[in-house]
Amino acid sequence: MKTEVKTSVEGLEVGMYVSRLDRPWLKTPFQLQGINIKSTTDIEKIRKYCNYVYVDVEKGSSPDPRFWVLRQGPRNYNSRQEYLPRTKSAKTRRADDDFTHLRKRNHTTSTRFEPELATAKDIYKEINHDLTRILSDLKQGRDLDVKTVKQGISIMTESIIRNPAAMMWVISLRKVDDYTYSRSLGTSVWCATFGRHLGLEKSSLEVLALGGLLLDIGKSKVPKQVLQKKGQLNPQEKQQMDMHVDLGVKILADSQNAHSVEKIPLDVLKMVATHHERADGSGYPQSLVNNEIPLFGRIAGIVDSYDAMTSQRPYIKDDPLTPHAAIAELYELRNRKYQTELIEQFIQAVGLYPTGTLVELSTGEVGAVVAVNGLRRLRPSIVLLLDKNKGSLPEFVPMDLSQMDRKISVYNGLKSGAYGIDMNQLFL
Repeated sequence: MKTEVKTSVEGLEVGMYVSRLDRPWLKTPFQLQGINIKSTTDIEKIRKYCNYVYVDVEKGSSPDPRFWVLRQGPRNYNSRQEYLPRTKSAKTRRADDDFTHLRKRNHTTSTRFEPELATAKDIYKEINHDLTRILSDLKQGRDLDVKTVKQGISIMTESIIRNPAAMMWVISLRKVDDYTYSRSLGTSVWCATFGRHLGLEKSSLEVLALGGLLLDIGKSKVPKQVLQKKGQLNPQEKQQMDMHVDLGVKILADSQNAHSVEKIPLDVLKMVATHHERADGSGYPQSLVNNEIPLFGRIAGIVDSYDAMTSQRPYIKDDPLTPHAAIAELYELRNRKYQTELIEQFIQAVGLYPTGTLVELSTGEVGAVVAVNGLRRLRPSIVLLLDKNKGSLPEFVPMDLSQMDRKISVYNGLKSGAYGIDMNQLFL
């Protein structure tokens, strides 16, 4: 049974329960195999002997996500500096303020999951139909139908504000083989959901959702043989693929000159132009760094990377990462490729086991996550699909782990399709 979070000692606080150390207990002066932290003196004692520990979140409070150690397997701790609280420079504070000053609302869930799911399915179907038509129009040289796109995005955003779990659930089930365009809606939903967590106004959420939908619109102008190539791209093909950023900006800029009164917000153009830029300057096409990348571009970069990691890409032989593994990968890249504060917020928004993830419980049963519980992100709401012997249940069993016996918990995340589970067949 896993109810532990691996965390740096810098993240320890009074009220936590340390269940394991990064070394044998006998090599420390601690008498019991378990430490209930009751004072800062206890923390200082642990700090003298350990770089990281395991905190049992069932027996005490949970560490701040910024101190979680998500990488699996052994790791060399040559220095604790990586985890020391950062002294924020004026430049870093400005980066924080980019999104903290935009926080206008504390969005609350206003509808139940089941009825909102029915609405989300209809919205997805309509937007997907419109998107297919719009992309076909672009390939034939027609203008972008901005009005139709924005109308669909507005309706979708309202659903996400009411209950983001429903649309996230639909997206997780709608992963299809056409990688290039099937991701667009998923990225749109994740961008808006992330913005909702940050407390942004509906108008900002609509910009994020619209930008997420159009991030890869430039791929409509990339040769089909490059988009659908199986296996690694050669340098020339890679250059053609990378051109989708500039092509996308051109498509949107041209739409500004079209006869339609509907215009694309400038922030959307910036998202499309910068969603492949990275904080350390390793991105493209402009090799921007840190605050040179606009906030919505930074958000788009995180979401686009997460969705890419968890999707099957034709030119990548390896299987997609599980959502849990993708989040761990993003966490490792914080303060290098991505702004640390935004990565921490993203983890808080999606949880370690995001909506739609297949999970195995400590009991051996298998279920799918339907909602992340805000205050107890290691204990989501799920629907049971298989019994402890991995046999099908006669009917789905809803279960809110945050309200269940502490002995029942998520043991680990599973890959899509584990144990022959076809989510589309089961739920749609």
